[in-house]
Amino acid sequence: MIEDAKPAGLLKRFMALVYDGFLVIALWFVSAGLFVLLYNHTGLPVQDINGVTRADPMVLRGVLFPLLMLETWAFYAWFWLHGGQTLGMRAWRLQVRDYRGGPMRFWQTVARFAAAGLSWLTLGAGYLVVLVHPHQTLHDRLSLTATVVLPKGAKAV
Repeated sequence: MIEDAKPAGLLKRFMALVYDGFLVIALWFVSAGLFVLLYNHTGLPVQDINGVTRADPMVLRGVLFPLLMLETWAFYAWFWLHGGQTLGMRAWRLQVRDYRGGPMRFWQTVARFAAAGLSWLTLGAGYLVVLVHPHQTLHDRLSLTATVVLPKGAKAV
């Protein structure tokens, strides 16, 4: 574990988030496509609009949205628990770890994902906290994690 890594800046965090966003959107497309293909065979309520059968909007909000959020958390949790880097974070040499320097724990992935939602609900203000010492976002602080920049040539453990 690299002990002298510096906290990640706001721009690098957003660039990694954009990279990962493309991957998450691709996962959503696959999941939503499977959902659409399988939905008519589930017995859940449908609406018929001009001859087109579609899922009831309440079912979409109550089933599909939570499924996509669970899938998004699983995407991030997998990478955070296996090296502390998503693909976007790897491209920008960022790593998330326990604030003491060790690997993240399972509960921290849950707390970090929930707190990241809070960071977005505050219109990004949770990300702006990175500008204040110790230069970590709201979700870093609430989940007891730190996002750092790895030195060039360093390998994540």
